[in-house]
Amino acid sequence: MLDKTMVFSLGGNRDDEMKEALITVYNALKKKGYNPINQIVGYILSEDPTYITTYGNARNIISKIDRDDLLEVMVKSYLNV
Repeated sequence: MLDKTMVFSLGGNRDDEMKEALITVYNALKKKGYNPINQIVGYILSEDPTYITTYGNARNIISKIDRDDLLEVMVKSYLNV
C-alpha cells in the first residue's frame, strides 16, 4: 500500500467557501466605493493586503485564502471544468 500514490483533493466544499469569501470581499469593496475587480486583482498579483478594505472584515477574510488555490478555482470556473 505504501508504494502507491494517494490523491488528495479539497473538493467542491472548499471551492464554495472560497467563492463565498470572495463575494463577501467583493461586496465590501463595492460598498466602500472601490472597483472590486481591480482591487482583488491587485491583491492577487501582489499579495499586498492594502488593496482590500478592512470594512466588513474583508481584509482578514481574503488573507485566509491561499492565492494559488484561489487562482486554481478561478481558472476552473472560467473554463467551466
